[in-house]
Amino acid sequence: MTDHSAPVGVRRTPASVWRNPWHFLAFGLGSGAMPKAPGTWGTLVGLAFVPLLQLLPHWGYGAVLVLGSLFGIWLCDKVAHDLRVHDHPGIVWDEFVGIWITLWLAPVGWGWLLLGFLVFRLFDILKPWPISWIDRHVQGGVGIMLDDLLAGVFAWMVVQACVWAWANGLATALLG
Repeated sequence: MTDHSAPVGVRRTPASVWRNPWHFLAFGLGSGAMPKAPGTWGTLVGLAFVPLLQLLPHWGYGAVLVLGSLFGIWLCDKVAHDLRVHDHPGIVWDEFVGIWITLWLAPVGWGWLLLGFLVFRLFDILKPWPISWIDRHVQGGVGIMLDDLLAGVFAWMVVQACVWAWANGLATALLG
């Protein structure tokens, strides 16, 4: 079941989100409890951590990505089992790590944050192949995390292409 096909009853925020620290964390510090577009809200809250991550050395930021991904597999699996729903739309830890991947090695600045947010949401919502295949066929915590990790990698490639173009003056030449 994908986020978009969740039955109406599943879209409600379980009360455990406000009582159970694992559920609260999986629901993106509560951002996944928003009634509309929880993935977008989760991405925005995850985005707020990027300037802090950018203070780390590149290897430190990379370590956060690996640890956040591994922790996320466990966390999302646990919370999905607790809620008895494969991929509750409110579980947005995967969006946190996806946006963090998108902006790894990106320059500091609001423009880059905005670009990363837009490109990540585009890949996360449209789910081009193989993201769509993973979303439909891989279950558990791995499935919940993997489609967003891959969306983050795709978005990261777009952001890095833009960084390369910017660093080589191509953006200025094209935009006049």
